[in-house]
Amino acid sequence: MKTPIYNFVKRYAKKDTTRFHMPGHKGKPFLGCEPSDITEIDGADVLYNADGIIDLSEKNATSLFGTAHTFYSAEGSSLSIKAMLALAAGRNEKPLFLAARNAHKAFLFAAALLDAEIGWIYPAHFSHPCACNITADDVRAALNCANRKPSAVFITSPDYLGNITDISGIAEVCHSTGVPLLVDNAHGAYLKFLKNDTHPITLGADMCCDSAHKTLPVLTGGAYLHISKYCEKYVGHARDMLSVFASTSPSYLILQSLDMCNKYLSGSYRAKLEKTVKKVAEVTERLNKNGYSAQNTEPLKIVINTAKSGVDTEKTVRSLRRAGVEPEFYDRDYLVLMASAENTARDFEKLLSALFPIKNKKRAAALPPEFKKPKQVLSVRKAIFAEYETLSIDAAIGKICASPTVSCPPAVPIVVSGELIDADAAKLLKYYGITKINVIKE
Repeated sequence: MKTPIYNFVKRYAKKDTTRFHMPGHKGKPFLGCEPSDITEIDGADVLYNADGIIDLSEKNATSLFGTAHTFYSAEGSSLSIKAMLALAAGRNEKPLFLAARNAHKAFLFAAALLDAEIGWIYPAHFSHPCACNITADDVRAALNCANRKPSAVFITSPDYLGNITDISGIAEVCHSTGVPLLVDNAHGAYLKFLKNDTHPITLGADMCCDSAHKTLPVLTGGAYLHISKYCEKYVGHARDMLSVFASTSPSYLILQSLDMCNKYLSGSYRAKLEKTVKKVAEVTERLNKNGYSAQNTEPLKIVINTAKSGVDTEKTVRSLRRAGVEPEFYDRDYLVLMASAENTARDFEKLLSALFPIKNKKRAAALPPEFKKPKQVLSVRKAIFAEYETLSIDAAIGKICASPTVSCPPAVPIVVSGELIDADAAKLLKYYGITKINVIKE
């Protein structure tokens, strides 16, 4: 597969061109990558009006993912989420989105910018803020209870704890009512290239975003917006909606990385991925035999329930770091390790060597406080853009949540902007180590 963006930049970097254009480093190697860091010069195409090398590269990605069109984002899935919500909203004022409660805060920010109403979909049992295992029946019930036809249903799959939602079943329910299904697939770009293709677009999603940089060999910020062949009506306006929320100076380093990834995905990647998936399964099995409670999750995540394993998460993470191993995410109850096809056999042995000496069964499992649905008293838009103050959790009881303060990872708010912070919410916030929160200033 050809790499038109990379080839163009490589040729340009080799020329003795006097750069009277941005960026200001002028190709001089302060870090080393600067000769390949360009802007939208002649021949380089324009990301949000692409008809040259970027368009050619995106067509390569489109063929790989089997979509109507795959668009590049140099600003992560956060940009793609905003664009696909805007596309689904169309000309509707105050659109309604039904969303699984574990949505990333980028979804909230998009809703605020679009002045959208959100109808949250909750599972039968809410075990963790990041996990929202809703079913097709949950979605059907939410659609039946909606006060008007939603612009879309929005779900996150896989989530931060590796859970995968029944996309096929939910897509069938959505399509029976004429409502598009949008999927935040930030953690699952690789799913397309498994032996059993379980990518959201393949399973019936109308649009989805993938953070290529999370699981593929792409620079941070590289992502995709995928539009299904069954929803080609969105293709014509997709670049416009991406440009509404995007920088006018996209990173050509990221674009080259996405471009080069196409060649890799069309070549040796599938074989390497298959080996890695088998290795992750083997590691998970070995952890379970050694006394850990490692969950069966999406194929590239190792998720240890530290509460059930009887180990202290923070002590475990300190042991990992002393051994030179850095995890993706952890809290009181879970330790998440993300693998990719670029991890080596040595990496996995290093991980096991660090975990096996840890003495298990020293911590009594404690259930987190029960999640109770908070009361929405203000729109997300008004709350996010309101004047706010930062208070301790105890002092915030009785106040209204302003802009969410949760960091990334996992960037899933426990209390959503516009919701009332009650005693139950305060217990949950403190359980997960959140000590301060932004509230609307009275």
